[in-house]
Amino acid sequence: MRILLVGEYSRLHNSLKEGLQVLGHEVLLISTGDFFKKYPSDILLTRKYDSGIPAKFKVGVYKLFGIDITSRSIKKQFLQHSEQLKGYDIVQLINESPFAIQPAEEKAIIDFLSVNNKKLYLLSCGADYVSVSHAMSDAHPYSVLSGYKDGTFAKERFLSMTKYLTAPFKELHDFIYKRISGVIASDMDYHLPLLDHPKYLGLMPNPVNLSRLSLKENPVTEPIVIFMGINRGNYHTKGIQYFEEALENIKSKYADRVIIDIVENLPYSEYIERYNKAHILLDQVLAYDQGYNALEAMAKGKVVFTGAEKAFEKHYHLKAPVAINALPDAAYLANELSTLIDNPEILTEIGERAKAFVVEHHDHVNVAGRYVEAWKMK
Repeated sequence: MRILLVGEYSRLHNSLKEGLQVLGHEVLLISTGDFFKKYPSDILLTRKYDSGIPAKFKVGVYKLFGIDITSRSIKKQFLQHSEQLKGYDIVQLINESPFAIQPAEEKAIIDFLSVNNKKLYLLSCGADYVSVSHAMSDAHPYSVLSGYKDGTFAKERFLSMTKYLTAPFKELHDFIYKRISGVIASDMDYHLPLLDHPKYLGLMPNPVNLSRLSLKENPVTEPIVIFMGINRGNYHTKGIQYFEEALENIKSKYADRVIIDIVENLPYSEYIERYNKAHILLDQVLAYDQGYNALEAMAKGKVVFTGAEKAFEKHYHLKAPVAINALPDAAYLANELSTLIDNPEILTEIGERAKAFVVEHHDHVNVAGRYVEAWKMK
């Protein structure tokens, strides 16, 4: 099949592309590289006017004319490649807003893709209308919008998520759902909101290309290295403040028995290099499943604090932990860290189970095969 993957988050579409190519499919990826993360793409669209003096000019144009020149630029670049973006058997959008631009421009791009290709599919990966609506409800004890609902952070901090509930983005959602053959969830955080939706095709685990990972042995010896990578753009939706509070406790309690390495806003390649020596990785709190960074770390035998709720354990029929379920409770997190530091053999045991779990459920070729089967369903 000829497959066009549109947009990129956390290297998911790159890994899926690699798996599909192993299976013999022709695949093209078009994206903006996911902002500062700079993921590769066959057709890389460049975001302009997002910083410095051009950003001020952009704000002025928007205030005067209601035109977002970054969105216009992305659409123009997309259309310059229009002939390369026709005639595919399958087109998959990474998100309802795959290029993170204004709904009018997204609709124009998606309409082109729908008209000029055979089947259009949507991946629920990252915030969208369905997942944000679900997060705003009280369906679960906590969510990525907990800080919005309880007032911990200013509501303006959440505009990148709550925008999906505004009229223009709701119209974009409806526009897409009328055109797609089906929607797929990338993990439990998007699976749960889509249950019973008539166009839902199921959960496809995040694909991880194990062959490209550096799987060096990292024996558990003191000092125990604890790593945390912070993306300031989503700090408030990940529950990072709970990790920070827990780490203050660990610093005072263990002093020279641990090394705590905290980095911010690193490109993907630098981020990976930085955490390779870690034994423990602090990923996110306000989640029910693991994202891509967590899975890559688990594949390397790291013990990851991330989403690993009971729904996740039940879905994968797990009998023992493959990660530490990170809850929004700093005392709990500090206690879990203390247990691991005081009992390093547990680090080894969980790390081994984590590696086996990723190999069994997230191998990019096997997952790619599952996508192909899902696309054939409708």
